[in-house]
Amino acid sequence: MRKLFGTDGIRGRANSYPITVDVALQVGKAVGRYFASNSNGIARVIVGKDTRLSGYMLETALTSGLLSMGVDVLAVGPMPTPAVAHLTRSMGCVCGIMITASHNPACDNGIKIFSSEGFKLPDEVEAEIESMILDESLIFTKSFDNSRIGKAYRLDDARGRYIEFAKSSIKNMSLKGLKMVLDCANGAAYSIAPLIFRELGAEVIEFAVSPNGLNINENCGATHVEELARLVKENSADVGIALDGDADRVIFCDENGEIVNGDRIIGMIALDYAERGKLVNNSIVVTSMSNLGLHRAMQEKNIKVEVTDVGDRYVIERMKTGASNIGGEQSGHIIFMDYATTGDGIISALHVLKLMNRKGRKLSQLAEFMTVFPQEICSLAVKKKVPIHELKLLPSEIKRCEEALGNSGRVIVRYSGTENKIRLLVEAEKASDVEFWISELSNAVTKELG
Repeated sequence: MRKLFGTDGIRGRANSYPITVDVALQVGKAVGRYFASNSNGIARVIVGKDTRLSGYMLETALTSGLLSMGVDVLAVGPMPTPAVAHLTRSMGCVCGIMITASHNPACDNGIKIFSSEGFKLPDEVEAEIESMILDESLIFTKSFDNSRIGKAYRLDDARGRYIEFAKSSIKNMSLKGLKMVLDCANGAAYSIAPLIFRELGAEVIEFAVSPNGLNINENCGATHVEELARLVKENSADVGIALDGDADRVIFCDENGEIVNGDRIIGMIALDYAERGKLVNNSIVVTSMSNLGLHRAMQEKNIKVEVTDVGDRYVIERMKTGASNIGGEQSGHIIFMDYATTGDGIISALHVLKLMNRKGRKLSQLAEFMTVFPQEICSLAVKKKVPIHELKLLPSEIKRCEEALGNSGRVIVRYSGTENKIRLLVEAEKASDVEFWISELSNAVTKELG
């Protein structure tokens, strides 16, 4: 069992184990030891962060650990996670590190690590690094040349490099005439995203672009789109775009203020790609949380749907095998493998706007391709993540639900990989069935794990 790494790096409450200065220092040492020993020359690491107050202490500790292992550090400051992944690859660094807890509140933080190719690390590499973090004796070995200490630099043009990269993904297509509301979640993209859309000619109404270290994701961003929807309608905007704290996911509002989530975005892009012969293997890759309505809509167009476990890393791993060039999650992680190595909210938004422009259609019209099954996702805090199969009541309730829904619905119960919570998903043709079974399963969780 992993003790530190979850489905998306190391994450937890800032200043509490494992998100402490001591652990961050050890992470820096372990990452530096691993990549320096596997490097043929000078090893350089990109280090970025979002806007959380705790990012300062973690950045300093991580950097110190890396420098002590003879690794040079290129600090880029507040920067979207996908920008760190891109810069790692484009600048020939041995790895990239992003300090962020994504969509979590400001009291949390985390550490994500990318390979030299800009992908999240394979499980086996994370396991080796985790072993080093937990046992410092594995970091210092006779084979390590400790005669060199690394240097730290500030990469001043990091923002400009990513801005040009993002715009080039749609060949700097003009967005003149487009009116949009942009919610940056008071997060990593607060100074970058507005520039990108304005430089392409869009009229941008900004929201949540004033981070103070404590307001990231607070009633804003991809997990809180109520204000975005209101602003779209109030300003008669063409579209609303909400990024999360580290800008690797995106959720949209159409011109009517209706939410357009990741399932709809993946589907509309896939239909366009298939129509133009650009969809690799005529397939998409999604997780088990994707709506059955998406599956049916794709099947009607003879587009294959490959399903992975929950987590964008598993989607990306499947896509890397050549399964598809479009994939992602309902939550807004959209992967355009032709352009990016991880979910990129800004690039995803640019390609949706490009599709609207080229088709001459509103977002609501593009989203009409699927009928959404009633679905509810419920997250409940738990005291301890007891393996579900070891429980007595919850497994029996899950079985009852599966038997009742049959082929007309489904139930998914899993623990969060980033928080001390359990996730319940129920989907059915009738909303009343969804409501009933969410209640039954929630009661079982409360009795056994509450």
